Amino acid sequence: MPKIIDHDQRRSDIVDVTWELIVRGGIEAATMREIAAAAGFANGALKLYFPSKEDIIAATYERALDLMRQYVDLEGRRGLAALREICVSSMPLDEARIIAGRVLLIFWQMSLGNRRMHDKYLEHVREWRGLLHRFLTEAREDGDVVTATPDEQIVDEIVLLNAGANVMSLVAGEFSTVELQHRHLDSLLERLTHPG
Repeated sequence: MPKIIDHDQRRSDIVDVTWELIVRGGIEAATMREIAAAAGFANGALKLYFPSKEDIIAATYERALDLMRQYVDLEGRRGLAALREICVSSMPLDEARIIAGRVLLIFWQMSLGNRRMHDKYLEHVREWRGLLHRFLTEAREDGDVVTATPDEQIVDEIVLLNAGANVMSLVAGEFSTVELQHRHLDSLLERLTHPG
């Protein structure tokens, strides 16, 4: 009887080892040869599951985003509470999110020279910004956000705060401590509740 192969599990295993290689040694360590060896495949066998290294990195990027999404709990939240929740969940507040941020940073680097990856990241950013706009609209409807600052500017600030916190946690952690991240976020959200 032929052996049944779980192709989804194989793909997941390949992403697992790619993740580990990136975390330990950066994108340079995640060569097709190293990925194949760590996953227990012959070098050419990876193409049965991913046509190219770009596809493996894209799947690893999706894993990082999925990990970040697991921290988001919007159940029963809207407006300002939902805005706070999505901001906090995107911040590098623990080791798992800092590591996910490292994988995301690799993807950002690769997307600079790769149109497909660049478009994929822009898709994520647009989705994220859309949620932020939605929660700001709800918060204004609820009377919690009263600032005259335009929503587009607020969304820009939140995105830059979160992205900056992730980068700084990797390259200069003393300037992106959990305490500082919370302080900056609290300050930003507090300003939204005052006119002006």
